[in-house]
Amino acid sequence: MTTSVSSLIYPVPKGWRLYTAGDIKSTEPHSCVAGPFGSKISSKYFVDDGVPIIRGNNLKDDLTRFVPNGFVFVSDARAQEYRPQHVRGGDLVFTCWGTIGQVGLIPEDGPYPEYIISNKQLKLRVASSIADPRFCFYYFASPRYAEYVRSRSIGGAVPGINLGILKSLAIALPPITVQRRIADVLSGYDDLIENNRRRMALLEDSARKLYNEWFVRLRFPGYEHTPITNGVPEGWKRKPLEALCMEGDGIQTGPFGSQLHQSDYSEDGIPVVMPKDLIGFRISVSSIARIPEDLGSPETAGVIANRAKGATMPNLNTSLLRSVPILIAPRRLQEIYAEQADTATQLCDVLDEQNQRLRTARDLLLPRLMSGELAV
Repeated sequence: MTTSVSSLIYPVPKGWRLYTAGDIKSTEPHSCVAGPFGSKISSKYFVDDGVPIIRGNNLKDDLTRFVPNGFVFVSDARAQEYRPQHVRGGDLVFTCWGTIGQVGLIPEDGPYPEYIISNKQLKLRVASSIADPRFCFYYFASPRYAEYVRSRSIGGAVPGINLGILKSLAIALPPITVQRRIADVLSGYDDLIENNRRRMALLEDSARKLYNEWFVRLRFPGYEHTPITNGVPEGWKRKPLEALCMEGDGIQTGPFGSQLHQSDYSEDGIPVVMPKDLIGFRISVSSIARIPEDLGSPETAGVIANRAKGATMPNLNTSLLRSVPILIAPRRLQEIYAEQADTATQLCDVLDEQNQRLRTARDLLLPRLMSGELAV
């Protein structure tokens, strides 16, 4: 146990003990290590299947425990060269270069038994007799603590932390049974959030698959008896996107970047749709920003990624969008699909709003639990 810590975000309640991350690491070899040297794990070694590598897209700084998709892989043989950097269920992963404050908790239930951290991450495996990994995750990943870690970052244009900084991070631990009870309370919120996310993903996937079946593969109701000429079913039409827009509104871009600032946002008013709000086939209503009525306009921007131009940052313009060819089904078929898709979208919006309330409740509860203000 450490006897002196330079800074502590939460107080040390009576009956709790003060440690550093270095104090609570497991006695197993390689329990607190940095990722492989950059050139040893570069993209030239990536393969289609094998052992997954955890990268920045798998971690967040919003108390999301782990994002289990978007992996790249290295072969089983090459993975053996990174044995110290292997992580498994219950291990903590910290981003050490770039988005400082990101912390991940490797899930016990997959989707893979082991992962490899990248060269921009640090690994911490805690001693289970001293620390509950879930409790440690919530402590280190809490917004207040993440901000403290960012304040200790080194480097210039790209901030970072090193293994020494990680090992020196302070953490106050109650008895292990209390840690588990606190982790159970907070995990209860996150388990509900994750269940809702999975339900939303299934709903979005079902609507997407139905769209592809009817309007891409053209296996719509009655397709067996519908003649098709040059890829256009009888009763359907092929038109440019511009022809489908309301006269006068057309296809327009959003405000020029310098015309809308963070300082313009308000508690209520006209919603502003940003890229982060586009979730699958819908807009995330719970996180959308707003601007006052007098700043708003009815303009709307669409996105079709595979027609975007640009080198370092692909972009679209109204001329490109106007000419996008669209295959238009009969109105009644569109309505039947819209009825089914709208049901899925509405339920997704309800689940999204539930998740926002769950996050708010969890975020209010977390500092009270970590400071001992609220006993469990």
